[in-house]
This record gives sequence, C-alpha cells and structure tokens, in this order.
Amino acid sequence: MNEIYPMWVAAHGIMIVCSVHWYQAPAPLKLMMDRLVCADGGNPDPTTTQGKDAARAKELELAGWPYPRHLAGRVFSVVVHGDAAGAENLRRMLTDWLTDLHLMPAGRAALLDRYLGYYKPYATSHADLDAETALFGEVRNAVRALIEAMARYRAGEHPAGATLDEPRPK
Repeated sequence: MNEIYPMWVAAHGIMIVCSVHWYQAPAPLKLMMDRLVCADGGNPDPTTTQGKDAARAKELELAGWPYPRHLAGRVFSVVVHGDAAGAENLRRMLTDWLTDLHLMPAGRAALLDRYLGYYKPYATSHADLDAETALFGEVRNAVRALIEAMARYRAGEHPAGATLDEPRPK
C-alpha cells in the first residue's frame, strides 16, 4: 500500500479494469479497497495519534475531526468483464465505492460491464476474447471518456453539484 497510496494521490483519473469472481471483486482489488479507507477522511498526520492509539484517535474525531476527503475531485472509469454472471453488480458496486470516496464518473461511456464467452468453455476463452473486437472499441472509448473528463475538470468545469458543501460529511 505504501507504493499504491502515492499513485492514487498523484492521479487525476482512475481506471479500474477487472474480471468478476463469483459476483465479487478479485481479492487483490478488494484488499486495496479496504485499505484505501484511510485515504477517505483518514488522518494525514499519524503523529497526532502516536501511531495507532485508538483512544487518542477517538478523542481527535469527537473533538471535531474535519474528515478530509483526500481523493475527492478525481474522475474515474470502471470496466468489468465476466463469463457468466455478476459483471453489472460489480460495476455498480465499484462505481458506488468510488463515488462514496467523492470521485466523479467520467460519463456513461466510461462505465462498462460486459460478458465474454458467455457460458462457453474456459478452454476457448482466449479465442473468445480475441474475437471480441467491439469490446476493444468500448474500452478505448472508456479511456477516451476518462481523458476528456480529466481535461474538463482541470479546466475548471465541474459537474452539477460537484462544488456543493456536504451536509453530512461522515
């Protein structure tokens, strides 16, 4: 995570491309998600809690923790693929997670869930993927939508509601 955190912080846009594993995110992606909770309102100065002093952390939070959104303002794209079921649910879950972190979707074209080799043998799955040329075009469009959204955001164009104060920050 020490290598991943700085990459998330430096990024203007995030693109997650993954397969669905029994209706869920692949284990390494889910582990990263669980650990990124610190990047969403976590303490940017661990010296204030003398490491992991839970009592001190509770004190700080109850005294009026500002709950900074360290990843807010980035745009994202999500592409999920599967061979039987669960791709749409996982795409929605990842989209919900990223918007909960205050990232913004790069638009409809940037959010994909597709099936490859739907209920076909695993033995031919590589050939099925190679034949899916339309999917390649959709993924290229997802990348282009992400790049376009990043450029608009950097130019100061924010989607409706993006600059409103949050009444319930946590």
